[in-house]
Amino acid sequence: MNKHLEQLIDLSLIDKEIDAFEPQIEEANLQYDALLATKNAVVNEIATLSNEIKDEQIKKQKNELHLAELSAKLEDNSRKSAEIKTEREMKSLQLEEEIAKEQVSFANEEIARLEKLIDHKKGKIEELEAKAGEIETNLTGVKADVDQKLAHIDEARKIVFAKKEILVGAMNQKGLSFYQKIRRWAKNTTAVPVRNQACMGCYMAISDKVYSEVIKGEEIVTCPHCGRLLYLEPSDMSA
Repeated sequence: MNKHLEQLIDLSLIDKEIDAFEPQIEEANLQYDALLATKNAVVNEIATLSNEIKDEQIKKQKNELHLAELSAKLEDNSRKSAEIKTEREMKSLQLEEEIAKEQVSFANEEIARLEKLIDHKKGKIEELEAKAGEIETNLTGVKADVDQKLAHIDEARKIVFAKKEILVGAMNQKGLSFYQKIRRWAKNTTAVPVRNQACMGCYMAISDKVYSEVIKGEEIVTCPHCGRLLYLEPSDMSA
């Protein structure tokens, strides 16, 4: 096989190895990222509940203040009752008392409702904080496992990059430039084998003349349909 073609094929296989590291890195990080997302969701939920509690505490305080004002008004009305001189004044005072008592009843009910709601949300926050603590503990273990996997991947990458550096250093720069132009669009299918007289990049059949050139392996041959580099696999060559 043509030496330059062999180098291009080897380079395409090395580039394929390099590109394969990215999904390995993503997979290694997947569990940690998912766990971290769960923790962040829990933390956000705690923050939301805390803000809701603050709003409900403000509402409770307003009702308590209103209740104090109503109590003061009822006490004042009680004092005024001793000074009533006419039936009209008495009925007016009684109406005020009835309205005030209804408002007192509503304020007490609202305070009780808000207190129950606040207690429920505080309990929920305690549960979520415990859950966040468990997730944080798990994150530490998962992070250590991920770091170990990434370290192994990094070591493997260094070996492959070293192979590429040596190969590229020995290659004809014109041929390398030609390869890089194809790789920009073809990615990991820059150099593809020919099977059943068809390009395995675009799956189109090639002519007998082109196929004959691929078999000889004396020149760099590209697919007339898609422009990818073509080669014959070792098993086909021996056959």
